[in-house]
Amino acid sequence: MKRSITVRLVAMFALATLATFLLIGAALYGVLQRELARHQHDELQTAYQDMEYMIKRAGTPKRWSHVVTKMDTLTLANGSKRFWANSPDPRYRYGRDLSEIQAVPHSANGMGMLELPERAYPLYTLTKTIAAYQDRPAVELTIGIDAMPYVHTLHTFLIALMALSLTAVLLVMVLGYWIAQVGLRPLKLLSKEAQTLSPRTLSQRLRISPLPAELSDLATAFNGALGRLEAAYNQLEAFNADVAHELRTPLTNLIGETQVALSRQRTAPQFQEVLQSNLEEVERLRSIVNDMLFLARADQGEAATGLVQTPIVQEIGKTIEFLEFVLDETQETVKIDGDTAAEAKIETALFRRAMTNLLQNAIEHSRSGAQILVNLHQESSLIRIAVSNPGEPIAHNHLPLLFDRFYRVDAARHNGQTHGHGLGLAIVKAIATMHGGEVFASSANGMNTIGFSVPAAG
Repeated sequence: MKRSITVRLVAMFALATLATFLLIGAALYGVLQRELARHQHDELQTAYQDMEYMIKRAGTPKRWSHVVTKMDTLTLANGSKRFWANSPDPRYRYGRDLSEIQAVPHSANGMGMLELPERAYPLYTLTKTIAAYQDRPAVELTIGIDAMPYVHTLHTFLIALMALSLTAVLLVMVLGYWIAQVGLRPLKLLSKEAQTLSPRTLSQRLRISPLPAELSDLATAFNGALGRLEAAYNQLEAFNADVAHELRTPLTNLIGETQVALSRQRTAPQFQEVLQSNLEEVERLRSIVNDMLFLARADQGEAATGLVQTPIVQEIGKTIEFLEFVLDETQETVKIDGDTAAEAKIETALFRRAMTNLLQNAIEHSRSGAQILVNLHQESSLIRIAVSNPGEPIAHNHLPLLFDRFYRVDAARHNGQTHGHGLGLAIVKAIATMHGGEVFASSANGMNTIGFSVPAAG
């Protein structure tokens, strides 16, 4: 089950609030506890100073009786304030449970805590020794006050703090839910608008102006993705149309020639001629299908694997030998210049296929007797192979599109005399990409140059 952003925000708000209140509450509890302890100490210290003044001057049993009277007066009936006096002389002792008082541990400043069986809360005590005076020996005076008011105060504060914290958490959860709903409203609107997109409305884009800044970047990126998808979809549609167009011509020829052949009685040589013509059309179909399969593999990221370090000029020479009959027929020649000693890591079969396509393209678009120039130029880690031929200038707006599938500059460049089907340069680009290179094209001074690059040998 997917977690809701609203629930997550509410939970985070609640946790943040609870953590804040706990932190502040702990700090306040500590401050209050210290202040109460200070008040207890002050109260004990005040009571001690009152009694110390009288005890210091009570040097005889008679005067000690005045001290006893005062301690009886100051001792509260509910036992919340009590006095104990202990000395070696029994005449100068006061208070019950003196043995328990002697067992109470106390700190360096005389503070301690006494727990008595008959009391629900302990007594905070202050114990100090008053020096001997006249007949009176040294007296250890202990004053105790009830801790109940302070414990109740801390307990009440803790309950109030917990109640306020829980109330605040609940309130924050309610408000956080409302804030999240309001804050995420643009996201819901964006989602609803995105749901209206369909293949029939590929040109539709999300509206950015009503969105907050945080979602504008997301919508802009989404619109960019839609633009790329639209371009790819249109390209795919155009590709399908081109494929259908290229396949329709040979299929029409096959059907027409077969129908004509079957329309009346034919001799064996006549059927042989028809089959020969149909075979050429089938070969053309197979060539188109093979090229499309090759490009599909290249689109899926297939790379050249059988790389060998080879002199480039050697592979170009083999390609020229392969096209020797075509060159003789058109009386064209091929010249190689530039960095003829350059070597590259290539898959030779793919490289010769790219060179064949480039040279066939140059031959088809050159006049009879022309000279085709193959220039090799090494630039850092790449070797550029440029094939130039004299021909009609190509407008600059067409140059980046020459490597698109089935792209032709104009109808004049596809006059039925050429043998290609518009995939030759696309295959060159695929082979360059499989080697980690790139393609290029230019047209200037009556020379059209098309080429590609491959990695130079390390």
